[in-house]
Amino acid sequence: MHVTIINDCHDENAAARQLTRVGRLFPQASVSLAGVSDYGDLSAAGMLIDVLDAGRGGQGVVLVNVAPRHKGSKKWPNGTPFGYFRFEDTLVVSSVDGLTLSLVKKLGVAGEIHVLDVPTVAPILAHEGVIDEEHAAHLLETQFRSFDFTPFAAAALAHDVELPSEELSLGDVSDAPAAIWWVDNFGNCKTTLLPQDVGFVPGRRITLGDQSLTCYGHLKDVPKGEAAPIEGSSGLPGRRFLEIVVQGGRAEELGFSVGSELE
Repeated sequence: MHVTIINDCHDENAAARQLTRVGRLFPQASVSLAGVSDYGDLSAAGMLIDVLDAGRGGQGVVLVNVAPRHKGSKKWPNGTPFGYFRFEDTLVVSSVDGLTLSLVKKLGVAGEIHVLDVPTVAPILAHEGVIDEEHAAHLLETQFRSFDFTPFAAAALAHDVELPSEELSLGDVSDAPAAIWWVDNFGNCKTTLLPQDVGFVPGRRITLGDQSLTCYGHLKDVPKGEAAPIEGSSGLPGRRFLEIVVQGGRAEELGFSVGSELE
């Protein structure tokens, strides 16, 4: 079993605390943490899909927490609530506002999200022995909910404890923009676009952002020094996202960065 944490709170102190807590709650699991930038909900959206792809629906847990960045984000009393869904045998507990679940929506990974209300769930976690009464009271005031709440909620759900929730249709989740969601260490730019979104065909010329680019099937086919969209490795089987690459160079030097719009 593997547990992956995706969080915009990932300095050394925060990472050590989260990894330790999750390791205690899931002692038989390997645990890893992937940090995204502040307000990096679009990056988290792509990261979540890639983690689900890597896990292939096997037994595991993904914990996601990112503050939304776009102006259309809904205002909640104590920040975005958390919800959960299952992808085959993988449990996902995630913040629900912003763009974090936008690619889950785009790829149809889940039918609906079960939204958890902390004041309602806290006493149930205490009753089930997941937390004590003091911790339950603390949950009503904490600002570090991805440390104090989501790991315990995930542990309860993983052990088939029923937690009350409200259903959120994926239709109510924000749509993913046509944009860059990640720039890797080689400078390749991962997009939210599927090939069919832009009529991707090798040899065809398409416009992404302010760049007119020729499509190539694979990186090896791109001429040296040329920028091009290719079908990348991110996404799910049969639904891989396009990447913008430069053969022998860095596509980010064309002016692309996380959040750059491509339409």
